[in-house]
Amino acid sequence: MSRHVAIVTDSTAYLPDRTMERHGIIAVPLTVVLGDQALREGTEISTRSLAQALQKRHPVTTSRPSPALFAETYRDLAAAGAQSIVSLHLSSELSGTYDAAVVAAREAPVPVHVVDTGMIAMALGFCALAAAETAEAGGTVDEAVAAAEKRSSNTSAYFYVDTLDYLRRGGRIGAAQALLGSALAVKPLLQLSDGRIEPLEKVRTASKAIARLEEIVADRAGNAPVDIAVHHLAAPERASALAERLRERVPGLADLHVSEVGAVIGAHTGPGLLGAVVSPR
Repeated sequence: MSRHVAIVTDSTAYLPDRTMERHGIIAVPLTVVLGDQALREGTEISTRSLAQALQKRHPVTTSRPSPALFAETYRDLAAAGAQSIVSLHLSSELSGTYDAAVVAAREAPVPVHVVDTGMIAMALGFCALAAAETAEAGGTVDEAVAAAEKRSSNTSAYFYVDTLDYLRRGGRIGAAQALLGSALAVKPLLQLSDGRIEPLEKVRTASKAIARLEEIVADRAGNAPVDIAVHHLAAPERASALAERLRERVPGLADLHVSEVGAVIGAHTGPGLLGAVVSPR
């Protein structure tokens, strides 16, 4: 990565560690509050511990990084030689992370361009990668921002959950409230729309819902070059099977990522989550 343009994101991008190291991307962690413990995502709480806590119905909440943590990150990057910073974050409709970054950017020693991608998970990760690759190729900070925004505008995210209860309790479902009355009778498919989690379809069984998710993703991918990410929480077999079917069905598939989500998303979706991100190149 260009040392003059540094790329920052947050822990909900769920980029593989090796990818972040290769591109020099820094992720600022969100916090998961489990009982009386405040734990940083990615380092202090595992997805296994989270899933066990949710299954036992222990209270789990999440919180944004503090402006002070962002400020420390920006200062460190400036001290390392960055002349400008692009700071890309999950949807402001779902978290106050973007707002915290904006506050910190005002006092940063170098210009910081904070971007609300409207995305989450690898939908955010693909935006960070686009910015980093542009910077690596010698692009300006404005070109890096434009690359991330273009990737965001073309990226779609869909997901299946076993129950809407976790999203309801976390206040993250917006218009999906309309599904609650029939949540016991259907398996919901959701989508990320305008930075919010919205209902997409209602399907009668889990197997039919996952088959429909596969169909939606394949149709959205089309024949053009595309990157896809499959996410899950405590459902590795489901994720692997979906990934293999998409590998066969998507002719323009470039990169396919399969990963378990971290504690922040997991806290709001619950075990059984199966998600897919489609990001045309």
